[in-house]
Amino acid sequence: MSLKEKIENKVTEIIDNDFEVTDITDVPNVDDSRLTFGNTGLRFEATVLYIDMRESTKLLNNHNRKTTAKLHMAYFHTIVSIANSLGGSVRSFNGDGMLVFFQGTTKQSLSTAVMSAMKMVYMLNNDDSKVKKKLEKYSALNFGIGLDYGKILCTKAGKHGSNNRDLVWLGNAVNKSVKVGDKLSEPYHIGISSHVYFNLNDDVKIHKYTDEFGYKHENNMWFKSQHTYNGIVEDYYYTSYYWTVD
Repeated sequence: MSLKEKIENKVTEIIDNDFEVTDITDVPNVDDSRLTFGNTGLRFEATVLYIDMRESTKLLNNHNRKTTAKLHMAYFHTIVSIANSLGGSVRSFNGDGMLVFFQGTTKQSLSTAVMSAMKMVYMLNNDDSKVKKKLEKYSALNFGIGLDYGKILCTKAGKHGSNNRDLVWLGNAVNKSVKVGDKLSEPYHIGISSHVYFNLNDDVKIHKYTDEFGYKHENNMWFKSQHTYNGIVEDYYYTSYYWTVD
């Protein structure tokens, strides 16, 4: 059978057969036995955190490849460590971007995802962080983080073999987190959809403090803006606040 015939037969099989979706309560990985190269998918609910580095081409042009590699390694290690410490499942390294899923349907799971983003901002961008000091000897990293919540469909794509396969993550929550995140950069690194905003716990929404005279204050951490998604104007919220890491 020719290559052309093999491809055409497989595409015909994919398009003409039903697609089986199984609802799950965890975040799948590439070795998940529930996923095959057939028409199968796993669906789960989660908060999606998307983070992407800004001006990575400029970074590559200003430094040799070894230095650029070290900067990327430090950047990704910081993100993964913080996400994992709060129960996030890191998936889909794509160039300078990364997807993190916080599975669950509660206000706490949404708020934990936002707290994770705030801790990433602290470690990558705060003067108290040794990570920032190490990175900025070469180049201060600029980045944007977007978050949204919803149902995600995961399916396996490619062919059998360790280097020919990957997972595809489908859903408006993924697309919207990317779109919101792309709008953010220094000094406002984090943006969230209105759904996430209206379901946050106060500790990542309201800044409460007492001034030098003993008066108590409450400030909203978030500013409102708008973007267009699927031809519809929607609100999103952005902030420069961070959460310290001990």
